[in-house]
Amino acid sequence: MVQFDRGGAVPVKAHCLPFAQIPHQTRLFLDYLAHAPSVQSFYPRSPSISEWLQQEASTLPYEDSRRQRVAEILQRQSDACNASPKIRENIARFRKGAVAVVTGQQVGLFGGPTFSLYKALTAVKLAEQATQTGIDTVPVFWLASYDHDLAEVNHVALPSAEGTLKTLSTPSQGIVGAPVSTVRLGEEILPVLEEAAGLLGESEITAILRDSYKPGETLSTAFARFYCHLLADWGVILLDASDPELHRIAQPVYQAAVEQAGELAEKLVARGEQLESAGYHQQVKVTASSVLLFTLQKEARTAIQRASYGKFVIGAEGSAETIPESELLARIASHPEQFSPNVLLRPVIEDYLLPTLAYTGGAAEVAYFGQAAVVYEALLGRVTPIVPRFSATLVEPKAQRLLERYAITVPEIFEAPEKLKQQLAAKSLPQGLQAAFEQADISFATHIARIQEELAKLDRTLVDAAQTAASKMQHQMEKLRTQAARAEGQKEEVIARHAETLSHALYPGKGLQERGIGGIYFLAKYGLELLTQIYSAMNSDCHDHQIVEL
Repeated sequence: MVQFDRGGAVPVKAHCLPFAQIPHQTRLFLDYLAHAPSVQSFYPRSPSISEWLQQEASTLPYEDSRRQRVAEILQRQSDACNASPKIRENIARFRKGAVAVVTGQQVGLFGGPTFSLYKALTAVKLAEQATQTGIDTVPVFWLASYDHDLAEVNHVALPSAEGTLKTLSTPSQGIVGAPVSTVRLGEEILPVLEEAAGLLGESEITAILRDSYKPGETLSTAFARFYCHLLADWGVILLDASDPELHRIAQPVYQAAVEQAGELAEKLVARGEQLESAGYHQQVKVTASSVLLFTLQKEARTAIQRASYGKFVIGAEGSAETIPESELLARIASHPEQFSPNVLLRPVIEDYLLPTLAYTGGAAEVAYFGQAAVVYEALLGRVTPIVPRFSATLVEPKAQRLLERYAITVPEIFEAPEKLKQQLAAKSLPQGLQAAFEQADISFATHIARIQEELAKLDRTLVDAAQTAASKMQHQMEKLRTQAARAEGQKEEVIARHAETLSHALYPGKGLQERGIGGIYFLAKYGLELLTQIYSAMNSDCHDHQIVEL
């Protein structure tokens, strides 16, 4: 365990928890973290940026004319969110030749889940590490504002005073299927803000929240304003992907995605088969007709499919439009802002628009990159390395006291609530009964070992029979212990409340805390200095999950 204290902030303690001890991790992600031989054909670089950053930087192509166009967009967007001097300084560095460490996320309500903040801080950490080696590098956060799944971003979960989770959502609506960047907030956001303030309490953070999520803002501009404030001192450059000028710059890649649609689909299908043959999963299922672009049809984001004889189909059956390749390319040339990449083309677009030294993301993005590598090779001639983002569970003092009271660890919380309740009940059995069980365990182990020893002298074939009998007796003893714990749990309502409190705080919805709780909750409670504490706990070459005690 390591203790950190920077800038006078309250110290935090952090220790590592290997991802292999966390439920529901994919084999692909675990092997990627270990850089196992079986994944090296899918990921040409290891997860440790220190091993390859110099070599990667020396071969990173980027046209200066494109740099200047993107820099102008960054400057304009930063002006719109009243960016800090540190952010403006980093944009100036970018304009003069700095490369980028990139991360990104959907524009979730009130800043989204906690891991969005972890992504931003990881980009800062990696950029700082690269800069210290002589490679001028800035952190960039890509706002995935052209995504069209409103239900994924219009809500956030925050703990209540009772410890339960309260999901807040905005009823703001746009055209069904339209990019979320078009969803404009109206007066309906005001009661949601007040509900959030009621849960969070009045603080600097809630003031920033009100200043960001105002009627007239869109979900993406509000998110950008909010993160501009939160990350002002960290210099994170925010890039809103819905900017029409970005689409105009990306036009050559859009056209190439159409011209090479058949070849790209073939490569992706083959890559998917290779992943499955190696025992891994495909994050995205691709077919021979897949095209890596969406277009706007009646302002809704609509998939494009490849048909036979050089034709393309836009839209679903019943309302589909079939056009020749030449017409599709002409539309891209005249109105590139009407097009956007799918999830496998998006990182390629990001790294065409930016001189990306590395991308940092979580398990799902790692899986995307395992597939998207073939698109990178075909369209850019290189594959951007992906580096795992910081991942953590923050343990607040109340949860720490409960863990200590029941003598359990965070991994033991990663259970279904009912099973956790039984665990706590077992830990809280009357002292005499608990001692009796423990004494029985010791005595049983001692005597069964003596019996097996004597049986071996008499007839070795009886040793296995003794072991079978011992297993059955141990099973019955554990069954009795569980029944006692269940009885204790039924008697003590407080145990049930404690189990629920720990589940909501550390494993909400049977998932990691960083995905289930909005980061604004922790910032409102502990202040912006919490970001410094988290940053101090980061080690870019340590890829375990962190347990951070506040």
